[in-house]
Amino acid sequence: MFEREQQAITEKIKAFCQENQLPEVDFQWKWIPFSGHWGISTSFFQLAALEARQGKKINVNARAAELAAQVASYLGTPQGFEKIESVNGYLNIYFLQSTYAEQVINTVLQEGENFGRGIRRNERVMVEFSQPNTHKAFHVGHLRSAILGDVISRLLDFAGFSVVRANYPGDIGLHVIKWLWCYMNFHRGEKPTSDITRWMGDIYAEANRRLEENPELESEVRALYARWDQRDAEVVALWEETRQWSLNGFEEIYRQLDIHFDVYYFNSQVEHPGKEIVNELIAKGIAVDERPEGPVVVKLDELLGLKTEKYRVLVVLRSDNTALYATEDLALAKKKFTDYPDLSRSYYVVDVRQSLHFQQVFKTLELAGYEWATRCQHIPYELVILPGNVVMASREGTVVLLEDLIREAIARALAVVREKNPDLSDEVKQKIAQAVGIGAIKYPMLARENTKVVTFDWQSALDFNGQAAPYIQYAYVRAGSILRKSGQAVPEEGKVTGPLTPQEVELINLISRLPAEVQRSAAELRPLWIATYAYELAKAFNDFYTQCPVLQAEEAVRNFRLRLTAATRQAIANSLTLLGITAPQAM
Repeated sequence: MFEREQQAITEKIKAFCQENQLPEVDFQWKWIPFSGHWGISTSFFQLAALEARQGKKINVNARAAELAAQVASYLGTPQGFEKIESVNGYLNIYFLQSTYAEQVINTVLQEGENFGRGIRRNERVMVEFSQPNTHKAFHVGHLRSAILGDVISRLLDFAGFSVVRANYPGDIGLHVIKWLWCYMNFHRGEKPTSDITRWMGDIYAEANRRLEENPELESEVRALYARWDQRDAEVVALWEETRQWSLNGFEEIYRQLDIHFDVYYFNSQVEHPGKEIVNELIAKGIAVDERPEGPVVVKLDELLGLKTEKYRVLVVLRSDNTALYATEDLALAKKKFTDYPDLSRSYYVVDVRQSLHFQQVFKTLELAGYEWATRCQHIPYELVILPGNVVMASREGTVVLLEDLIREAIARALAVVREKNPDLSDEVKQKIAQAVGIGAIKYPMLARENTKVVTFDWQSALDFNGQAAPYIQYAYVRAGSILRKSGQAVPEEGKVTGPLTPQEVELINLISRLPAEVQRSAAELRPLWIATYAYELAKAFNDFYTQCPVLQAEEAVRNFRLRLTAATRQAIANSLTLLGITAPQAM
């Protein structure tokens, strides 16, 4: 945002160095921690060290301090800056409040929805997330992976990366065969018309109940699995049709959550390629084949010569030659880098309980000589717990379905909207309730460390006065209301005509932090930072709104504060977009 000013000062420092026959140095600027004033800083230790290497007998620390003092005197007070000082080898330059404030606001209003967006990099990354099983219910247990993966994708894209969003549904396995068995015997010809994932989940739960009551029927399931394995035309056709039903049901939920994917991988695609990789591992002496008495294993710690247990043993194929998750994950990783050879990183957003599994898979691929293996990274997350420690087990059918959670969120939000804004049309109320309800579900998943358990409760999720999505959304709506009440377009110009209030300073400081917060969140893969930032920004705006009259202020101050309000509204909107949360026009 202030690159031009930094460059101008850098050129003057270089001119000083040339005039004094000093070595060339690439001066790097850093922001001084905010303490009521905004400033940038650079150091002269590198320059002093270069002089020392040229044979001059100097004390580097003392020389750096001397150079900083000389440059401070040489520069004077550049235009747009408040003061310049040398401190122990560092040159600190502080902006005029008016210059900084006006430039921040101007930049936000010029860049709009792109404010905070990083420069495009020549780097492609893949984020794999959600991974629901077909032929099962889509329950709350799937929620955090979907939301976390989506927001990490948004952050990486906004930070400048080219992002491939990947989903990896489990579309074959014993759970699918059980479903097909139940359908063929008790529901043949039926088709879902609505609530697809609920309907699919009910049949799966029914299959398990019937098999528990009549264990002898397991032989029928095994026979059906054999038919699928032999690519029996009837079974494969039914499997493909019913799998699509599941995917259609998932898509309905993703649409409500505003989540999309660029590519789908399925475990049915990578089962046989996984077995080929296992054969390759055996041939290279990486895997030990203990069939038929035992499985095929990779003794990682032994191969690496580790004295203490770290990677343990990875089982890559069962003794009966059937595939495991590891078999398929080996092939999936290879397929990703075959499909996208330029991937600089492949991220897996998966439950923290799979951490060892991914360490083993990635290390095995590395030992097998796949150079891209070190570019695979697991992003672990903890579970979501509902009040009462509700157990989510689709096998028994005792799940909290995601569509039920969404419906309840929207219904609760609608009740609040009706109370706060009874004069709105039913259509508008419903639209607002959708935005508030979905936001209330998403924010708690993002405002906590990825690896911390989220305990979800309605009171905090729908809090209009606390750290929750509705509070942030309401700040956005309030800013819009102020702008509408002004009865005019956002003023084209708004100069600072006097000292800024503490509330204005804090608000401007927070707005200016968005680009850095985006880069920080993307680099650390932690949506927590943006979630916290959005709340702090909303809170600072509410403080400003309470303490600093906008519409009643005299014209010059009014114009500046209207522009500040518009810039805040834009920064909140951009933050909410990064969190996958809609910024409503009314509440």
